Amino acid sequence: MGGTTPAIRGGAARRPDTRRRGAVVAALMLAMALAALDSTVVSTAVPQIVGDLGGFSVFSWLFSGYLLAVTVSLPVYGKLSDTFGRKPVLVVGAAVFLLGSLLCAAAWNMGALIAFRIVQGLGGGALQGTVQTLAADLYPLAERPKIQSRLSTVWAVSAVAGPGLGGVLAAYADWRWIFLVNLPIGAAALWLVVRHLHEPERRRAPRARVDWAGALAVFAGGGVLLTALVQGGVAWPWLSAPSLALFGTGLALAGVVVAVERRAAEPIIPGWVWRRRTIAAVNLALGALGLLMVAPAVFLPTYAQSVLGLAPVAAGFVLSVWTLSWPLSAALSQHVYRRIGFRDTALAGIGLAALILCAFPFLPYPGSWWQPTLLMLLLGGALGLFQLPLIVGVQSTVGWSERGTTTASVLFCRQTGQTVGASLFGAVANGVLAARLGGAGDLDSVTRAWDAGTAPKATRRAIAEAVHAVYLGAACAAALAFLVLLLVAPRRFPVLDD
Repeated sequence: MGGTTPAIRGGAARRPDTRRRGAVVAALMLAMALAALDSTVVSTAVPQIVGDLGGFSVFSWLFSGYLLAVTVSLPVYGKLSDTFGRKPVLVVGAAVFLLGSLLCAAAWNMGALIAFRIVQGLGGGALQGTVQTLAADLYPLAERPKIQSRLSTVWAVSAVAGPGLGGVLAAYADWRWIFLVNLPIGAAALWLVVRHLHEPERRRAPRARVDWAGALAVFAGGGVLLTALVQGGVAWPWLSAPSLALFGTGLALAGVVVAVERRAAEPIIPGWVWRRRTIAAVNLALGALGLLMVAPAVFLPTYAQSVLGLAPVAAGFVLSVWTLSWPLSAALSQHVYRRIGFRDTALAGIGLAALILCAFPFLPYPGSWWQPTLLMLLLGGALGLFQLPLIVGVQSTVGWSERGTTTASVLFCRQTGQTVGASLFGAVANGVLAARLGGAGDLDSVTRAWDAGTAPKATRRAIAEAVHAVYLGAACAAALAFLVLLLVAPRRFPVLDD
């Protein structure tokens, strides 16, 4: 690709080039904010949404449906961006996302809202994958940490601000504004992309082939398997007929995906994604990252409120501090990996993360708020040192025509790891509670009773032990990522010249 950026046409003066690239970066940050906010902004407005539309028994699908759509669409958009270019995929994805937002605002019942959230997720998959790919296209290797740290900061700020924004809009306006505010932000991002993003001409096959059969198989197989993971142990027991039927169907469809992709001329998930050591190792390592992220993101607020006795806002602060240290550490990681390499920097980061996660169960009981806060601050710094070198490194080992597929595979594995982690650690926490409380109750019912003031004080210890077990499980996921990088990843990534 050379040192020039795809945001500009060859021969332009340096000053307009910089201005145009800045406009594209602004569009990417707006698009990333949309995708990040929509993962969290709905959470605090659920009571108002359920009160208006009903459907309390299925409201969890407002989150699960969106997550499933994002996850299963990532590989498809990655391949399409390598085939047709980043700009058309980003424009179409943003348009689908905004259409889904408008439809969500007009939803007349919970079923319609869930369906429209899935439409949003299909657009969100294009936003997440294509934004990360364009970030690598826009900057040469030496400057990529700059744009990646900006995107990490946007994601972190959005993750923290999302629940608060949703609560304010639901309380003082109407929950439908949660979706309507996407429209002006998305329109601004779309205008900047259409106006300023000009990809250079590249050689393509005379007739681009799209593996639609593979795309459909990926959608079906991924959707069924992720649904089994999301709903198993929640809507029905793990060993029940619905759970076994979904897993069986999902595995059969996975076999169909393999068979279809082997025959496809341009497969959606090409075999080289797993045959190349570097990409395979990064995929597995970031899948483990998604797994371990569930422990603090899902269980720490419960611990802070039920064990430490903090108010919801204070509990949110305990969690949010890792979004301060994560992007800062990511921005500084370039000074480390330029000296010791991508793999060894990531090994140092995930090794520190494993030690920090192992330290959590040794906190004094019941302890003080600053103790888990300090650990979360350190954990964010360790994970910033782990994730960004891997993403920058793996994107730098492939050319333009493979970068979209590679980036999508990395994000797909991380998203899948989060889905698996939510199911796995939920089962761990409920199992520990059942053992400590005589086989009665799960984490959700116990914390609801605690909030209502009806739970005995002895449950505080049981909740603490359940969360401690989850953190030990997260430490095992970190150790797994460490071993994968140590044994599978090459010590020096085969970086291509810019």
